[in-house]
Amino acid sequence: MELTILMPCLNEAETIEGCVLKAMAFVKRASLEGEVVVADNGSTDGSQAIAMNAGARVVHVEERGYGAAIMGGVRAARGKYIIMGDADGSYDFDNLEPFVEKLREGFQLVMGNRFRGGIAPGAMPALHRYLGNPVLSALGRMFFRLPIGDFHCGLRGFSRRAMLDLSLATGGMEFASEMIVKSGFAGYRIAEVPTTLSPDGRSRPPHLRTWRDGWRHLRFLLVHSPRWLFLYPGIALLAGSLAAMCLLVAGPVSIGGVTFDIHTLLYSAGGLQLGTQMVFFAMLARTYGVVSGLLPRSRYIDWFMGVFSLEIGIAFGLLLLALGFGIAVHSVVEWKRAGLSAADPAQMMRLVIPSVSCLVLGGQLIFNSFFVAILSAGMTSPISLQESPNANEAN
Repeated sequence: MELTILMPCLNEAETIEGCVLKAMAFVKRASLEGEVVVADNGSTDGSQAIAMNAGARVVHVEERGYGAAIMGGVRAARGKYIIMGDADGSYDFDNLEPFVEKLREGFQLVMGNRFRGGIAPGAMPALHRYLGNPVLSALGRMFFRLPIGDFHCGLRGFSRRAMLDLSLATGGMEFASEMIVKSGFAGYRIAEVPTTLSPDGRSRPPHLRTWRDGWRHLRFLLVHSPRWLFLYPGIALLAGSLAAMCLLVAGPVSIGGVTFDIHTLLYSAGGLQLGTQMVFFAMLARTYGVVSGLLPRSRYIDWFMGVFSLEIGIAFGLLLLALGFGIAVHSVVEWKRAGLSAADPAQMMRLVIPSVSCLVLGGQLIFNSFFVAILSAGMTSPISLQESPNANEAN
């Protein structure tokens, strides 16, 4: 069988019949060997019987959740290709030819784009249309360098075998993002075609919860992108804090009539510690992600593991500890010169703050080096740096 049209269903009695009939009419008109599968997720309104009477094959999926329903349907599908779409009457099952054409061309994932195809008045809440979807889609493109304009379109086609190979695991609405991100990690060919969105035919509230599900999508994107979650913010914070410390160690700095002194120096030291740890977190998260299979191999992490060693980390950590200890000794000497009485606080803090910073950074470097060594023990031999990078290196 070439095509399965898959519809997740939870109490869609008002619209399921029309969706199934339109999908079956498309299969017949396009002369396809195909089927319509309804993955029922525990409907209590008779949706199952309505779908079967309309000609669909109903699959019962006990595990609750949007992603669970989809994957239950994917496993039960008989088609080489699958086109999935919601059973609420909002998607156009009459016009699936562009999806089929792209799948036949060899694309493993074909996304619909509602913003290119047209969104009917009242079909999408303004908050979703002008903020939620555009922002999350933009973050997805930036984090993973994927050419997807509508990350959350529910009408999409894919190769059944390719999707099963991804071992998709999320059960909720964030499944929509997981499918795209992991397809990018796997180097799948991804295409996008225009599609339309119409107002749904339900009288009940939608299953989608704006803030809860929006956060779950954002959380998934961040968790799978250590660079944007940890590395880039950490580098920015580390560089800015270090620059401020270098300026303030020599003395107060006045800018536009505002004087920055030891208080700013102390906050800069805190920023330096936090920024450094964020960079370490990026390295640790990426290493763990590769070892556990959560994230794909990257030539950058392999390059790092090729030049980094526990001994190098310990050596640099010891140098920082020695520097911090040396500054501490110098501060004690200065205190002794003052007769062990109250010395100038500003002058002493310009010694104590850098000393403490070096001591803490040295300890961080040593212990994080051990942590990286523990995690990297599970890595196989590095990939060749000559391999062509793909979209999965953007995370």
